[in-house]
Amino acid sequence: MIIETPTPEGPGRLHVAPAESPRALLVLGHGAGGGIDAMDLKLLAGFLPGEGIAVARFEQPWRVAGRKIAVPPPRLDVGWTAALKAFRAVPEFADLPLYLGGRSAGARVACRTATELGARGVVCLAFPLHLPGRPEKSRAPELLTPDVPRLVLQGTKDTFGSADEVRAAAAGDAGVRIVELPGVDHGYRVAKAAEWTAADLRAELKRQVLDFVTAGRE
Repeated sequence: MIIETPTPEGPGRLHVAPAESPRALLVLGHGAGGGIDAMDLKLLAGFLPGEGIAVARFEQPWRVAGRKIAVPPPRLDVGWTAALKAFRAVPEFADLPLYLGGRSAGARVACRTATELGARGVVCLAFPLHLPGRPEKSRAPELLTPDVPRLVLQGTKDTFGSADEVRAAAAGDAGVRIVELPGVDHGYRVAKAAEWTAADLRAELKRQVLDFVTAGRE
């Protein structure tokens, strides 16, 4: 199901994978360098509906328009927020417990807007803590903004901030749960010498996100 949604930034698209008897709704945003077909986003959209969790992947207006460079963060928030508010007016999805999330820049958007949109939790897939080689330009305040639980699935080889770096940045915030992905980089590629395989990574992503959303409903 594809829902075209007008926003102040232009038309956006929600690619919706409904569940037969939904218990929750997870809306995911894509990164600045890719789209909704990223491995992790497609994986969750294919798996979670069978577990009773509807998934919507939001395609930002700049991607729908065919542009190759993302708009600045405040404009990402505007498009995302407008689209989700309209989507929540659809009767089928209006009353479902809402979870937000995304890959890289999409995770930042989800964190920044979680409170306004009434999310019960945020799923951060490869949170970009800083630009590669620029740890002094930390985005930790964005991760620490929501007052709801946050699940961060972070690779040990992520040059935008390793699992250890994110753990240090979030120290003292009991609402942040960091899952370390051994040998995994920012694009969720698994190093050849890693203990894990790509299949191990996919299984971990499915298990962790399912457990997180399920726990949030208990």
